[in-house]
Amino acid sequence: MKSNLITKITLCGLLLNGFYASAQKNNLQVDVAKTVTKIQPTMYGVFFEDINFAADGGLYAEMIKNRSFEFETPMMGWNEPNSDRHKLNLQSGIATIIQYSQKGTNHNYCRVTINDAGGYEMINEGFRGMGIKKDLKYNLSLKASKASGAVSKIKIQFIDKNKKVLGETSITPTAKEWTSYTAQLTATATEAKAQIRITFEGTGIIDLDAISLFPEDTWKGRKNGLRSDLVQLLYDLKPGFLRFPGGCIVEGKTLALRYQWKKSIGNVTDRETMINRWNTEFAHKLAPDYFQSFGLGFFEYFQLSEDIGAAPLPILSCGMACQFNTGELVPMDQIDPYVQDALDLIEFANGDLNTAWGKVRADMGHPKSFNLKFIGVGNEQWGPDYIERFKVFQKAIKAKYPNITIVSGTGPFPDGDYFDYGMTELKKLNAEIVDEHYYKDPAWFRKNATRYDNYDRKGPKIFAGEYAAQSVAIASPDNKNNWECAFSEAAFMTGMERNAEVVHLTSYAPLLAHVEGWQWTPDMIWFNNLQSYGTPNYYVQKLFSNNKGTDLINITKDGKAVTGQNELFASAVKDVNSKEVILKIVNTAAASQNVTIDLKGAKLEAKGTAIILKGDGINDENSFETPTKISPKESEFKINGSKVQYDFPAYSVTVLKIKMK
Repeated sequence: MKSNLITKITLCGLLLNGFYASAQKNNLQVDVAKTVTKIQPTMYGVFFEDINFAADGGLYAEMIKNRSFEFETPMMGWNEPNSDRHKLNLQSGIATIIQYSQKGTNHNYCRVTINDAGGYEMINEGFRGMGIKKDLKYNLSLKASKASGAVSKIKIQFIDKNKKVLGETSITPTAKEWTSYTAQLTATATEAKAQIRITFEGTGIIDLDAISLFPEDTWKGRKNGLRSDLVQLLYDLKPGFLRFPGGCIVEGKTLALRYQWKKSIGNVTDRETMINRWNTEFAHKLAPDYFQSFGLGFFEYFQLSEDIGAAPLPILSCGMACQFNTGELVPMDQIDPYVQDALDLIEFANGDLNTAWGKVRADMGHPKSFNLKFIGVGNEQWGPDYIERFKVFQKAIKAKYPNITIVSGTGPFPDGDYFDYGMTELKKLNAEIVDEHYYKDPAWFRKNATRYDNYDRKGPKIFAGEYAAQSVAIASPDNKNNWECAFSEAAFMTGMERNAEVVHLTSYAPLLAHVEGWQWTPDMIWFNNLQSYGTPNYYVQKLFSNNKGTDLINITKDGKAVTGQNELFASAVKDVNSKEVILKIVNTAAASQNVTIDLKGAKLEAKGTAIILKGDGINDENSFETPTKISPKESEFKINGSKVQYDFPAYSVTVLKIKMK
């Protein structure tokens, strides 16, 4: 008995000594009084690209695929189960595509011949199906023209895979002229893989176009609106900016297929459908049905920025197609229209009603300025051709709009000759903000937490425009949004935050991915037709963005920044508005670590709030089944005068918030 007691006392003593040794080993100092620099409102933002069916089939809530029969294969997405293109179809009917014009933006419509209304049906498959929810309403619209005969009714039904009807409505076509019709369906069941079936009463020939279906439950209830659950996830991030409309889709595989913002505004039905450059880019995930309707266009991007409180940051083509594809160049003596597009976009965003493009914006329903402050020239172009073109844009934009901040780029890699050349040349041009991209393994992110420590404070500011830890390799279909990737990004982010003098904008990429329609992994938010969830990477972004503070302050160990000593990474800010000190501590070790933190220069409350993000293992992920498996958990901790002693769990990201008196 005595022996056991001595053993227990000895063991407790060893544990206690280990506890204090750990705390002594990890003694951190925070200088609350001294502001190093201001944290930019744009420090943490989001980058939207139409990859992984992020727009059509994703954020843009349209449920009909190929609504205007404008895909390269005009009947793609549509099926006629009782029709045979090589027969007369006397017991059903047949749909034929009429190409009525090669000019303009809408070239085709669908002519339906109904020989026997009891046998004919046409079905739209949606984007990997249509997600419908019981008792919710869905708004349908279409254009129809009665060519001949006596088609008396158009019936529209939700059906499941067994053709069970899950809601229906009808339209009575009345005119030979093209006429717009609307109707509403109420879903009688929840179904992730619903489809729309169209049938008819009567016989004859009827022309159809612009067949569209939206949930009534869109973000802010807008017609032609956005999927509310996805926007909510973005809103909850409190992003400082929204970069749009993407990366490589800005450039296009060819110049002809580049994103042209002027074609993405105005009446939605007048926007010209175009192939998405990601549709056949990767052999591991071909998506030949991936097109852009541009229903989510530049007006909607600006509107979304405003809705979520983010500064808009549009990126435009600089006259170079994607250098990973054709790399086509517009000749320098033909660059003017590209430059004019940039100048006109600024006028569209900010111009008053007396300007041509300001009036276009107002006519679309937004008379007030969108308050555009940034514009990006090119996505991730590199080499002398880019610098030559950037100079022309820079000169023209600054001449007309000196207060607009121009974002330039150093290419797709964080180092190497392209990067070095780009940075050298852009410095010579007094570039304001340079966009850097890095897709690397998790260890790279931990090792490079000091990346910006020695950047020139008088040089260009940095936009970490695209980054994500790759669990396998860049562009691998096997990459996972696992916990190691997420906490490694957090370690790197403490380095960006510590260097807020230089780093002014940051964004993870890509943002969104349809679980059945993706081309690229990993991604920050995953969704299917009914649900969505944030990955561990999402919650890391949310922790940093929701706690960015207003002023950077120093947190050190033995007078040095905390950049991986004992596998700890740290940054510190204070928020002059909420009167809080906010510490971000990342423990990348396999064991918990006790840390003593000494905060000097402020009187503190006796209790603080800890927000902890951790997984059970480095390969843990969130999923549709367990969407918040790795998500923030809050608790209280005590402050003893100016000191905090805290036990940081293994593989964890922790935010400590302390009120100042």
